[in-house]
Amino acid sequence: MGLVVQKYGGSSVADAEGIKRVAKRIVEAKKNGHQVVVVVSAMGDTTDELIDLAGEVSPMPSGREFDMLLTAGERISMALLAMAIKNLGHEAQSFTGSQAGVITDSVHNKARIIDVTPGRIRTALDEGNIAIVAGFQGVSQDKKDITTLGRGGSDTTAVALAAALDAEVCEIYTDVDGVFTADPRVVKKAKKIDWISFEDMLELAASGSKVLLHRCVEYARRYNIPIHVRSSFSGLQGTWVSNEPRGGSKVEQAIISGVAHDTSEAKITVVGVPDKPGEAAAIFRTIADAEINIDMVVQNVSAATTALTDISFTLPKSDGRKAIEALEKQKAAIGFDSLRYDDQIGKISLVGAGMKTNPGVTATFFEALSDAGVNIELISTSEIRISVVTRADDVNEAVRAVHTAFGLDSDSAEAVVYGGTGR
Repeated sequence: MGLVVQKYGGSSVADAEGIKRVAKRIVEAKKNGHQVVVVVSAMGDTTDELIDLAGEVSPMPSGREFDMLLTAGERISMALLAMAIKNLGHEAQSFTGSQAGVITDSVHNKARIIDVTPGRIRTALDEGNIAIVAGFQGVSQDKKDITTLGRGGSDTTAVALAAALDAEVCEIYTDVDGVFTADPRVVKKAKKIDWISFEDMLELAASGSKVLLHRCVEYARRYNIPIHVRSSFSGLQGTWVSNEPRGGSKVEQAIISGVAHDTSEAKITVVGVPDKPGEAAAIFRTIADAEINIDMVVQNVSAATTALTDISFTLPKSDGRKAIEALEKQKAAIGFDSLRYDDQIGKISLVGAGMKTNPGVTATFFEALSDAGVNIELISTSEIRISVVTRADDVNEAVRAVHTAFGLDSDSAEAVVYGGTGR
């Protein structure tokens, strides 16, 4: 048996009973002959509580101290889990991200992993121990400061360790039984997907599916680490994410992999932009310099009488104020008339590698939205994805309509959500 990396989310270790249940599952893997490395998130809503606490103390906490605070949640989880495993008669050692050799850049609150040097993890495994690693955190390469990896960082920690340790698989345990064709909280008849390619999973993650984060899947694809998404609350097989179906069987992937939605974005429209070369570049350079990622971009046709156009784009709501302030500072230089900000939007995305070879997919998608009375504000497409922006209030109905239109509804029992966060 080889080495397995397991990651448990906050809902899986939310309380003492959950930690003991997880400990039993880990010990079972050890008894089956595996070397086991475990990555844990903070218990339940601990991270959110720490963020709220920081906001009560300081309206703008420094990045360094904020990271120092947030990493406390995972350190609590890892220590308690190690204690629970020892109580079952097996040896376990807990490690912070720094001790595990997770090296990052120096960007606080959303650091990126540069390297993983898991010497201490290797030693612990060679001595017959189970290694427990605090997820979501690392240490900066230059200043040796504690850093955090941002939301979903524990998933990325797990995949990075799996790659560095040449693991057979990275198991991501959550509070649902795998990856579904839609969020089972919104679509009760969503189907569990047995296997999905890295490419389709990347599109679903980028489009709002919260079971796996985009960076985690991107890292797994780069190092060809199979991911098994499953529930810590049941013994069912979950969803395999890999280059090829598990076991090497050559099966054709479904035309449509799933429907994702996202209500965490806002839309900014730059009104009255001179329609000449360099204007769009100036706008998006301003956004880039503010370290803001954008998603969808649409430019209107220039008005013949004024030679002006409007440019709309979507971005995380959390970056909305910063983007508006950055653009206002460059208003005179760019020469636009005004800005409009809208944070009551939602994105619905249809994802599937088979879309590009099957005519009628686009028509069916838009007909489903039309029949549901959903108005479309922006459209973006790729070879395996169609995304639209609508009103936030219309998102759930739109997801259900599209899911049904493409025959994705399950004929069996409703999907089970064991926890409450999906992570």
